[in-house]
Amino acid sequence: MSPNSSSSSSPGALRIGLIGFGPFAQFLSKTMIKQGHSLRVTSRSDYSQHCAHVGIPFIRDMNEFIQMDNDVVLLCTSILSLPQVVKSIPIQCLNRQTLFADVLSVKEYPRDVLLQALPDWTDLLCTHPMFGPESGRNGWSGLTFMYDKVRIKNEDVCSSFLNIFATEGCKMLEMSCDEHDKLAARSQFLTHSIGRILDEMEIESTPIDTKGFQKLIEVKDSTAKDSFDLFSGLFVHNRFAWEELTSLEMAFKKVKQKLLEKANEELDHSTPKSRSSI
Repeated sequence: MSPNSSSSSSPGALRIGLIGFGPFAQFLSKTMIKQGHSLRVTSRSDYSQHCAHVGIPFIRDMNEFIQMDNDVVLLCTSILSLPQVVKSIPIQCLNRQTLFADVLSVKEYPRDVLLQALPDWTDLLCTHPMFGPESGRNGWSGLTFMYDKVRIKNEDVCSSFLNIFATEGCKMLEMSCDEHDKLAARSQFLTHSIGRILDEMEIESTPIDTKGFQKLIEVKDSTAKDSFDLFSGLFVHNRFAWEELTSLEMAFKKVKQKLLEKANEELDHSTPKSRSSI
């Protein structure tokens, strides 16, 4: 008996269908299986071998997948591919009330796409685990899990899904999608922007690194590991991101101007001998 099927009868266990099974979905699935939830996966990419290894059914046909007895359908797609993925879901084949949830790094965009595509009798929960395979590799205790109950009729299923993260010790933060995006534009998008700039500069560790510089290396390395599609998705589909990018550019220009003014001031007060040496 597979690890997944052997635990599917655990009290409070959910039947969770995952759409998309990249590294982040695989990361989440390990904890879901550990807790006794029954998983099944569909994806445009072929993850059949990996699913077989961990004991999760891989369903190639989306019609078959959506007609399965899913309590929850969890979208783990990329931001940019979301419209195509949602369009491929045969919504008319749904045969029961289902909770649709997502784990995308922007929130207003998937909320609006799913509200437009899903029938009124389905439930919708928008979430963002503020951690990933690296930051959560030693457990999720103390890590933030943001969620917005956009449209919930079945509180039991919703609570059971949220409990996946609460029982692991996550800091549960209920927040509207628009508030999330406003804050994430400054925290997540700004961090990724600085990391990408440092990556373009090709900065590397030196024999005389300060602690501060080591942290910059960490920011560069962590953001460069993510795909550029993720970075562009954070920009294109967060209406607050352009403002932060503009602010970053203006702040750089102000700092540069202050440095030039200070340099000119020092030159004006330097002796002819020291001035000629610059």
